[in-house]
Amino acid sequence: MSTSDTRTAILHAPDSPPSSPGARASLPGGFGRYLLDNARKNGILLAFVVVVVVFSILQPKFLSPANLTNLVLQFAYVLILALGMLMVIVLAQIDLSVGSVVALTGAVAAVVVVRGGAPWWMGVLAAIAVGLVVGAWQGFWVAVVGIPGFIVSLGGMLVFRGLAQLILDYKSLSPFGGTYYNIANGFINGVLGGPGYDIFTLVVFAIAVVGYAGSQWRARMGQIAYRQAVAPTPFFVAKLVVVAAVAMAFAWRISHNRGLPFILILLAVLIMVYSMVMGRTAFGRDIYAIGGNRWAAELSGVKVKWVTFWTFVNMGFLSAVGGVVFSARMNGAQPAAGTGFELDAIAACFIGGASTTGGIGRIAGAVIGGLIMAVISNGMQLMGVSQGVQPVVKGLILTAAVAFDLFNKRRSVTAA
Repeated sequence: MSTSDTRTAILHAPDSPPSSPGARASLPGGFGRYLLDNARKNGILLAFVVVVVVFSILQPKFLSPANLTNLVLQFAYVLILALGMLMVIVLAQIDLSVGSVVALTGAVAAVVVVRGGAPWWMGVLAAIAVGLVVGAWQGFWVAVVGIPGFIVSLGGMLVFRGLAQLILDYKSLSPFGGTYYNIANGFINGVLGGPGYDIFTLVVFAIAVVGYAGSQWRARMGQIAYRQAVAPTPFFVAKLVVVAAVAMAFAWRISHNRGLPFILILLAVLIMVYSMVMGRTAFGRDIYAIGGNRWAAELSGVKVKWVTFWTFVNMGFLSAVGGVVFSARMNGAQPAAGTGFELDAIAACFIGGASTTGGIGRIAGAVIGGLIMAVISNGMQLMGVSQGVQPVVKGLILTAAVAFDLFNKRRSVTAA
């Protein structure tokens, strides 16, 4: 058997022989221990709930249909960039150039569509092509040459920002208008009608909730089949009920505004795809293996250079998607676009539980971390907090998240 076959067999081998679907493994440590462990694992989700509750109390307009819709439209780029950044961080690397790539790809799209008069889709393809080239360029220096991603992307941050300024001749270029503008500002509304609200939005969210419940049920049955510990049935059901209630409440609110945003559909697709990539594919498992122990992964047959290269290519792709979304939202391209975006994406990942040393992190965590950043920014804007105070608050939150990660690691080492 080859090294690759051996690695695959180990990765897919069950911890114990499967049993009947009705069997359940006992919860180690009892019910109290389960509650404590579950609280630790879902601490970021509890933090998100607390942040939302606090801002809804301090600012009544926070949960208004108009503001919730604007929250999605204004901060979609954070979630898009966080998906790619999470993969880079799990790989034990970093990419500081994503904000500059957002500016560069947005500038390319503007030159093609606004200045060149080409169709909107040609601008999108041009931006994505540039993003892929950028990702390949940085992936080459990191994976093949062996320069740390921090250094490569720091240089890239300067290079790509300069290219964006040169392409735009140091001036903004607008407007896009039409379909390109609707990428980040368009809505699906009135397809199924509705007395004062959009029924189609509610139907889409209801289908999504059913799909989520089905996937959670299949995962639970798989765990039971392999005699793995699962949550008590009341808690499992309660979790599904809470998720469904929150999702449908959100859908109900935005259905009273402008309907279902196009960008929300794009985000949902990207989150599902990358959750599957990181959780159910060999490529995702290889990223975790490299971040956990690069040398052990290489000895076990993981193609470290290849995986590293394509992870940075993917980051370039998502940066281009973020560039298209942001330029569409602003209805134009600016030389200074994307400034600080890399910090928002990195903060979202670390707040969501990613480890500073690699090997740990989840797509769901990065998404929740991005939502926390978005909610805090939006809430402070509604409250009229000055522009100087807002980055201070974000910086303190990021420092606290990293400190919490280090505290958990030290506690784990002590317990072991």
